[in-house]
Amino acid sequence: MKKTLSLGLAVLMAASLIGCGNTAAKTSTETASTAAASTETGAATTAAPAESGTFTVGFDQDFPPMGFKGDNGEFTGFDLELAAEAAKRMGKEVVFQPIAWDSKDAELDAGTIDCIWNGFTISGREDDYTWSDAYMDNSQVFVVRSDSDIQTAADLAGKVVEVQADSSAEAALKEDANKDLAASFGTLQTTPDYNTAMMDLDMGSVDAIAMDSTVAEYKITSGGMDLRVLDEAFASEQYGIGFKKGNTELCDQVNAVMKEMAADGTLEEISNKWFGRDVTTISK
Repeated sequence: MKKTLSLGLAVLMAASLIGCGNTAAKTSTETASTAAASTETGAATTAAPAESGTFTVGFDQDFPPMGFKGDNGEFTGFDLELAAEAAKRMGKEVVFQPIAWDSKDAELDAGTIDCIWNGFTISGREDDYTWSDAYMDNSQVFVVRSDSDIQTAADLAGKVVEVQADSSAEAALKEDANKDLAASFGTLQTTPDYNTAMMDLDMGSVDAIAMDSTVAEYKITSGGMDLRVLDEAFASEQYGIGFKKGNTELCDQVNAVMKEMAADGTLEEISNKWFGRDVTTISK
């Protein structure tokens, strides 16, 4: 009886193993077919095929028009639209990760973001990151109230000037070319974001803001504040996408799709939407 039972169990186990073998073979075949299909799809684009996964973009959510939270509560902006299109072309899912601007390096080093893409100035940071090709020109300017008697940078002597902490404007004011200018201010103070700075200026708490011209013009035009930009810029620069030092693989993939976007008119289309003209600098 025991012998008969053991024989029956052995037969059942053998059948089970045969079934598992067939399933494994089928799964292996399906995986190979999927991989082949993916390779075939990747060959259709001029950019190198990207591995599946996410593309996490670190940005300052108070930096319109580059990246910010819209009236509908969704993240939007010029840079974020570029990033979403780039991710789609790389076969990745874009993830928008708002960060504190003065903690951007820590976020990048920790791997919580893949890049910093948010009106990020290359000048002065050339050796700190692996940089994409520059895609836009920008300058640093002073913003004052429309009724202010400040007409030039020289008129800022003894005045209270505000700047975002760890911003390009703050860095530019520390450069040798602008040290005397910065030293002439009564106070140079920092704030976490430019929304706060704009409100401080509008309420008269500060006399001027040092900031990116692109952001200043957009905020004045769309925000309804009675402010103006001084004619003279105190620094010029280029925007790029910053990756962790040494991450050339992902940087090269993004460069490739950005060139595609320039060639097929997508960069110009997105730029016209946000600025009314093509402000991009990647050659077509």
